[in-house]
Order: sequence, then C-alpha cells, then structure tokens
Amino acid sequence: MRPQRPCTARRFGTRSATALVATALAVATPFPATAAAPPTERPSALVDPLIGSANGGNTFPGATLPQGMIAWSPTSTTGDQTSTGAANGYQYDTTRVRGLSLTHVNGAGCNPGAAGDVPIMPFVGDVTSSPSADTKDAVYAADFSHADEKAVPGRYTLGLKSGAAADLAVSRRAGVADFTFPSDRPANLLFRVSNSLNGSEDAHVDIDAAHRKVTGWVLTGAFCGRRANGGVNNRKSYYKLYFSASFDRAFSSVGTWKDGTLSPGSTSASGGEGYATGADRAGRGSGGWVGFDTSDDNDVRMRIGISYVGLDGAEANLRHEIAPEASVADVAAAGARAWDRELSTVRVEGGSPARRRTFYTALYHSLMQPNLISDTDGRYWGMDQAVHRLASGQRAQYSNFSGWDQYRAQIQLLALLKPTVAGDFAQSLYNFAQQNGGVWDRWVHISGATHVMTGDPSAATLATFYAMGVRNFDYEGAFDSLVRQATVPHPDGLSDAGCPGQCVGQRPNLAQYLSSHYAAQDVCHCWGGATETLEDAVADSALAKWAELLGRATEAEVFTERAAYWRNVFNPDTGYIQARKLDGSWVTPFNPASDVGFAQGTSATYTWMVPQDVQGLAEAMGGRDVAAARLDGFFHKADGSWSVRGGDALRYDPTNEPGIHAPWLYNALGQPWKTQATVRQILDTVYGTGPSGLPGNDDLGTMSAWYVFSALGLYPQTPGSANLLLGAPVFPTAVVDRPGRRDITISAPDADDTHVYVDAVRLDGRAYQRSWTDAGLIRSGGTLTFRLAEQPNTAWATDPAGLPK
Repeated sequence: MRPQRPCTARRFGTRSATALVATALAVATPFPATAAAPPTERPSALVDPLIGSANGGNTFPGATLPQGMIAWSPTSTTGDQTSTGAANGYQYDTTRVRGLSLTHVNGAGCNPGAAGDVPIMPFVGDVTSSPSADTKDAVYAADFSHADEKAVPGRYTLGLKSGAAADLAVSRRAGVADFTFPSDRPANLLFRVSNSLNGSEDAHVDIDAAHRKVTGWVLTGAFCGRRANGGVNNRKSYYKLYFSASFDRAFSSVGTWKDGTLSPGSTSASGGEGYATGADRAGRGSGGWVGFDTSDDNDVRMRIGISYVGLDGAEANLRHEIAPEASVADVAAAGARAWDRELSTVRVEGGSPARRRTFYTALYHSLMQPNLISDTDGRYWGMDQAVHRLASGQRAQYSNFSGWDQYRAQIQLLALLKPTVAGDFAQSLYNFAQQNGGVWDRWVHISGATHVMTGDPSAATLATFYAMGVRNFDYEGAFDSLVRQATVPHPDGLSDAGCPGQCVGQRPNLAQYLSSHYAAQDVCHCWGGATETLEDAVADSALAKWAELLGRATEAEVFTERAAYWRNVFNPDTGYIQARKLDGSWVTPFNPASDVGFAQGTSATYTWMVPQDVQGLAEAMGGRDVAAARLDGFFHKADGSWSVRGGDALRYDPTNEPGIHAPWLYNALGQPWKTQATVRQILDTVYGTGPSGLPGNDDLGTMSAWYVFSALGLYPQTPGSANLLLGAPVFPTAVVDRPGRRDITISAPDADDTHVYVDAVRLDGRAYQRSWTDAGLIRSGGTLTFRLAEQPNTAWATDPAGLPK
C-alpha cells in the first residue's frame, strides 16, 4: 500500500470510550527440514482493501466486517449523478465522490452493480439548491487524493479537497463515523436517500432535530438492471434499506429536497429516482441535510444502524452492537480483531511480504460474503417480500449469492474454513426457495431473485457443502427441492423474459432438455444452449454425488446419467463443444472463437468445462496425450510463450469463471507438472499487489478464492465433491485451522520463486503418489509435505490407475 496521509483526527481525549459490544513419492533425496517461522504478523495488517479497485476488479475499499450487512464505502462520480463510472461505486482512477454509502457488493460485474444505498456526503458550504438537481455532480461532490485515503479491514478514512474528512468504522450491522470540517465554513451532511447505484423506486427521510436523529429508507433493487442483454426485465424493487443515524451534537440547520425543489427548514421528504439512467433519471430523487456550527468544535460524531426489516430493527442493531460512547477507534479495534480471527483460519509463513499481502487480501475478499441480512432479533426480509424469522437451529440469514461464479471456488473455500456459516448460507438459500414457490434463483441479491447468468448453481453449491461435511441445514429438504427443480418443468422455463442474460427460467425448457438430452439453441429460452447443457451437466453430476452420500440410489442413477449429457454438445468433427438445434443439427457456421451458444465465453474456453468427467472429455478428444497437447495450446501462443492474461478468444481468460479450473486439468491428464507451471505463471503475473492486483471482477470472492487455493497448492476437483487437486504451494508452511477437528497442515520448506514443481509428496508421513486427495483430508485433516524442485518431475503422480477421474 502506498504511504497514506491521515485525515484530521477527532479529539478523543474529551470523551470516555466504553468497549464495543462483542458481538509422496519416496526417493533417495530426503525431504528438507521445515523452515523457521518469521515473527508473528497480524493478518489484518497484511490486507490491502484497495487491491482489485482498478483493472475491472470492482472491489470496494470501505469498512466492512466478515459477512457483514453494512459495507461503508465511497460512491464515486465521473460527472453523471446516475452513474459511478464503475461497478459497485468505486474505481481507483476516479477521484471524485458524491457520498459514503452504507451497502456494497464485492466485485460484481454489472455496472453500476448493486446497492450503494444512502450515500452520506460531508459537504462544505451552504446548501442553496437541490442536490438532486446537481445532475453533473458539479456542486455537491468533492475531489480527493489517494494520499488522503486509508483503507484497512473494518475502517476507512478519507480526506476531501473541500477540507472535510470522514473516519468510518463498523460492526456487522452498524457503524460510527467522525466527520471533520473546516472551522470557518458552513458544515453539512447530505443524506441522499434515493441515490442508490441503480436508482430507486421510492425513498424517505425524516429529521428529528430535538433528538438529533436522521432516519429513513430506500426502496430499491434492480441488480444488473442496466445490462443490455436482459436488464430491463430486472428494473424492479425487492428490498428496503432502513437506517437510523444519531449525532453527538445539535443541528444548526436542517432541510430537505425533492427533485429540483429545495425546502430549507423542512424535516421530511420522499421520492425515488426510478431505474433508468442519464436524462431519463437525472434530476429526480429526494434527501435531507443537517448542518453544524463548527466554529468552536469542527468534528461531528454519528452513530448509525441499518436493517432490511424496519426502522426499529436498524435502531436495535445499533443498540446491540455498538455502545453509546464507543469511538471510531474502539469500533475499529474490535473490527480488526474480528478480521484477525477470520483471517487466522489460514496461517501462512514465509514467502515475500508482497506474496503474503496478496494472499491475505485474497482471503479477505473471499470471506466478505455471504452477507448478513437478518437483524439481531432473527428477523429478515424474505423473497416473498414478507418478514420471516430464522429457521430452527439457524444462526443467521445470509444473501448475495453469485452462484454461477461462486460454485467453482469460493463456495468450497467457505465450506473448508467456515462450515457453520456455509450451513447457515445453505439454509438461507433453501428458505428463499421455499418463499419463491420452490424456485432456487441462480443469483440472489438481498431478498431478490435476479435470474442473472445461467445454469443451476444452487444444486452444485449445496451438494458441495454436503460433500465437504456441512450438516447444519435441512439437507434432505433442500435435496428434494433441488431434485424437483431439476425434474419437474416450471412455466417460467418457457419464458424469454430477461433473456439472454437474466432468463427467469432456472431450468429453462426442461421438458425439451430431458427429451433431447441437451439444451437446443433455437428453443432453449436460455443464454446459450451449449453453455446451459454444460452447466446443467455439472449440476446434475453434483446432485448424483449428493444422492450417493444420502443413500438415494434411484436419484444417483438418474443424475449420473444426466451428468454425461455434455457429450451431446461435443462435436467430434470439430473437436469442440458446440451449440446444436432441436433437429439435432449443429449451429453453423462454427468458429471456436465465437460465443454463439455460450454465456460470457467462447467454445474454446467452454470445451474444457467438464470438470466432472475429464477422462471422458480426453477420450472424446482422442486420448489424454492429445487433450494435454490441446491444453498446451490453450495456455501458450504458437511460439510457445505464455498466454494467460486474457484478450485472446482462443486461449485462457483469467478474468472470467468458465475456464478458471482449466490449469488444474493436467492432473487428470497425467501431466501434473504442467498444472504446477501454469498455476504459478498465473499467480505471478495475473495477481499481485496494488489496485490492479486482480485479473477481473472478483465476483463475490471467486477470483480471490482461486488465488487462495492455488497458493496453498490445492484446488477443488469438481462441484459436489470434497476431492482436492494438488499443485505446488508458494509458502513454506500453511495451516488450515479447523476448531474441533484436526488441522490441515501444508509443509513445503523449499517453496520460493524458483521451486515451482512438485518432486514428491507425503501425506501424514507416507509417500503419496496421487495428484489429488479424497474426502478423507477434508473429513479428518492431516499433513501434506511437499518436496519442491526447480525442474519438473515427470514421473510423480502419472500412473493412469491413480489419476483423478
């Protein structure tokens, strides 16, 4: 992180601060000795929340806690009040802000993403016109320098060129802020209640000067509502965000606005902006402001709670989580401790400081979600737009499920490190499905079914949770519900609403799929027939594995057969996955660089998306050696140089999910040393420190989880399984801490920048000659000891009988 210049500090000495309410192969060469551990570091001190805030990573730097409800971070502007210039409100190269918003989603790709609710703007000057009428953000916004910005886990500070500054710290559902202003100019806080990132249907603000409070709400939603490929269908509301803010001092002035009308002295206003953009929305909306006399004391403290249930919930959340006199420093210290506990689930030693910073920031981003939506009393807003209470035994209701992304890596990391949270998340998704007529939506935002992307990731997710030992959810009920979704056609499956990118059918045109054994491009009512077939085959494979574990033999047989439907879109004449029509003919003309029939990818990428049957895919290509040679061409240019940064439709794209497992396929093809080299190349060149340290959208921790697994020398083999593929660790020591169970210890004493290859492995002291582990490692823990080398060992883990299936 670049050096930071601190913002103006609050004078804490005049206040009493009370505590925050707690919420391998045996060979002659011996294995080297374990390297000595460096001095202990607090993992939270290694995190840089600004990593991924440029280069399309779409992360946000603001204050949030693990799985927190509140995420207090800037909303930036490039001169258009209806846009931020970036998904999720913040882009490192945009250094003008119009507020500090209470909610954010990590790394979602739709611009402007989602949430960004209730921007609160410290404004220096008199409020003389409606902020909603400031459509170019020329007046009621401010520039800043990154030298005046500091982001650490749980705390965010920002100094503005106007002279105002903000210091923010949060609990899970609440926060405390210190705002400072120049002492010789008017000081105001603007509550832009209607100005969520996507706009709003309605909003309201109330100012209670007698009790020094500002309360209100925004009715919004519309995730991906700006998207060209189906977003119009999603311009709808599905949640209210309530807030209650109280202050340590009286207001010197108050006022509200609606659209272009300013009302000084008014204490109540309502009005939304709609979900359009540009001129169709500009100038609309409502909000309020409170002013302060800062001539003698230029700092203002605000305490705020939020809720998706009601104003009483917001106030109760604040009351339960943050003590009345807790300072920003108190809350920030508690937040740092919370992040240290979370990040200490994986303890790595050795490696360069930059490597550790990249690793722990990736772990931080991986474990930010799912996000809490239930209040401290257990109430939450359901998908049926009604208030519910937690299911029996459930500790929290979570949301923000980027299923199509997360089921490939982030879900597995969550199950490994936070199994109780994973179980509550599984129950949360099941609760939503029950409230949604039995339909499991593939991309859930707060309490909304958004239908974004394709496939049935819920099946893959919950099957993976169960395979990895998660049991604290109604797994029998959830399994039966997901089987019903996969076997009983739903009327939505014949709708084109939201297509192609947000098709409402979760198993689109299921009757045709079950008859043809593939999704026909011309009648599928989906994003792309080839993609839908591959995604459903992965989901069905996961359901088959889950059925086996549950002893459900009939379902296991049915879904095992369906898991092979990918073969029906593999064209043996071209050697690629290809879309086909209802009459069985292939969609032509065909080009492997084309995305016809595919969602956010090309045939060249999707051809490798058969993680459940790599041996079958290799056989279809002409054998493992042929498949491996083709995979070589996927990661290298014709001259043999690497091509792993994206931008070539025929080769690996690290910025999106369909191909992120491909570097690990060499293990199943009997050439694991190529996995080791390829993964290390990606780790070293695509990921790193600084704002551009992620390859693309973090997608709710998915790309970060890929890094975490890969740096440990592990990767999930396939959804619905607890098997892990083995690579080359980058740290000499790593320990996965699992309270109540045996830890997983990874020892690779030779790990450094040149020891890229696995020479031998031991599991619990015994020579281990497979490039994968079964569920026993997840279930019972153990110690993996790697001897690494500078040159590939082309004999280790290559016996055809021991390859991953």
